Amino acid sequence: MKKLPLNDEIAVAISQVVDDALVVTRKPSHADLDNIILRNKLDKGDPKLNGQNTNVGKAKRVNAVLNWALEYNQENGETFVSSLLSLIRGHGGFREDSPNFVGHESIRNLRSSLKAEGIVLSSDGMVTPILLDNLTDLEMEEALMGYTRRAKKGASDAALLTGTSKDLLEAVAAHVITRMLGEYKQSNFPTLLGLAFHLLGLSTPKTKGDNEVTSRFENSMYELGCSVNNLRNKQGTGHGRPFLPTITDTEARAAIESMGLISEFLLNKLKEKL
Repeated sequence: MKKLPLNDEIAVAISQVVDDALVVTRKPSHADLDNIILRNKLDKGDPKLNGQNTNVGKAKRVNAVLNWALEYNQENGETFVSSLLSLIRGHGGFREDSPNFVGHESIRNLRSSLKAEGIVLSSDGMVTPILLDNLTDLEMEEALMGYTRRAKKGASDAALLTGTSKDLLEAVAAHVITRMLGEYKQSNFPTLLGLAFHLLGLSTPKTKGDNEVTSRFENSMYELGCSVNNLRNKQGTGHGRPFLPTITDTEARAAIESMGLISEFLLNKLKEKL
């Protein structure tokens, strides 16, 4: 995976993985960190490369870079997390017989942090998206909320769920219907989203919701969801650009953030209903 989720918890957890304060030394080295920090254009957040603290430890250094990325460059921060994990894995950080083994507790912490964002970290350091079909209802909602948080920040791989043919909003609508009715039948997107809205007591252009005061707002959310779906690249496989090639990067980012907004709205409404 070229990018991995980044939030405050993951920043702390992966910083612990490179922490070698309690050992003589352990790779990756500071020079290795220099390379991936510069490659991902995050040097402005690095206290060492900025000359603020040339003796800073690896854990504090990585944490500082990722905290800067969270505020100023989320996307590059996510590629940095993936690069760093590959670097650690390449140096044998996940092998118990390696002098660079990072420790069981650090691995458990990172695994837990990534799982909350829909990513599975295996014992050998490989990462794969969680298979949504195999999750319990609660786990499914946690995974979808993880994708939703990333979509709200414009993360393109959160818009089209990695490894599936569904986009985020379609997956959320299907989950709402399944929770409310016990199952759902495949249908066109406007019908699927409309049924999810209806079951949650929300208005659409064809159905009246529970609250007349918010009906215009709910109609707008529904229409926005359908319009975003119309921009989808229907030939996408889950690994490429989720939108049509005629859509600009600015439009794509706004569409992804809209998907995150509507998905969060529906998931929170579902919590109120259950």
